[in-house]
Amino acid sequence: MLNNKTARRVLLALVLTFTFSMCNFQFIKVEGEKPLVVCTTTVLSSIVRDLAGDKVKIDVIASPAVCPAHYDVKPSDVEAFKEAELILMHGFEPWVSELKQASGSAAPVVKIKGSWNNPEALKKLYSEVSQVLSQNLGINLSMKLKSCLRSIEEVNSWLKNFANKNSFKGKPVACMMFQKGYINFLGFKVVAVYPPPETVSAKQYESIIKNMTENHAVLVVDNMQSGSELGKKIASETGAVEIALSNFPGTAPKLNNMTEVMKWNAEKIAEALETAEVRGELNNAIKKVEEWRTATFAASIIAIIELIVLAALILRRRR
Repeated sequence: MLNNKTARRVLLALVLTFTFSMCNFQFIKVEGEKPLVVCTTTVLSSIVRDLAGDKVKIDVIASPAVCPAHYDVKPSDVEAFKEAELILMHGFEPWVSELKQASGSAAPVVKIKGSWNNPEALKKLYSEVSQVLSQNLGINLSMKLKSCLRSIEEVNSWLKNFANKNSFKGKPVACMMFQKGYINFLGFKVVAVYPPPETVSAKQYESIIKNMTENHAVLVVDNMQSGSELGKKIASETGAVEIALSNFPGTAPKLNNMTEVMKWNAEKIAEALETAEVRGELNNAIKKVEEWRTATFAASIIAIIELIVLAALILRRRR
């Protein structure tokens, strides 16, 4: 039998062994967990997903249906920030600092600046996000980045061919400022640009109508996340067709990233342009009918006058 001193030593050794094993188990468990990357928008979350795939967990804050600058934070957003190992934002989200402070998060917040609604701008964002993930999480994404950039370039070619096939080049349009880069890329002639609807003054509105009318603009291109009431009003006053495009993935089925959004937007524009052309042809036909009616009416009046004059001459001769 073991004496008391020896028994205590054995018990202590067992406790230490168990404790060390548990600590080692916890260490391995934490090390094996995927890092959580919190993204403020679906633009950033889609880029992280395309690049890192299942190497990370992703949480997105703002709904793609609203402008991120006007997003109202929820209690669950505080928890997401608290658990994050990396937070990505664009730089125009005023609520990020509020969430960071409320959550007590120690995660680095990285601003991914720049536009994203044309292929060249989007490639820059993919490259920057890849670098940020590598620096902060130690993930090598060089091969995946090349694949993503190649896919964007393929969409770039598709968009150019689609724009050429549907005769986008030179067509006069007005657009919301957040869609200007994309509309310019497609080759349209932008004759008027307007800021977020709530900031448009009466003077700006008059200028938009004037420029559209003088240049015979056929489309008004709204930004879906900014609202479409103003665009519809402008279109009704100028006879143009209004179309609302998305600037964020997730606003419709199968729009998983910005390349898919760009193609979807292009197809919507082609449909709207076709409607505008049909409407234009109809208006021209109506105008010609009105001109014909006017001409016919004038000719009838002239014929009647000629008959009256002729009748008067006949009566004179008889006298």
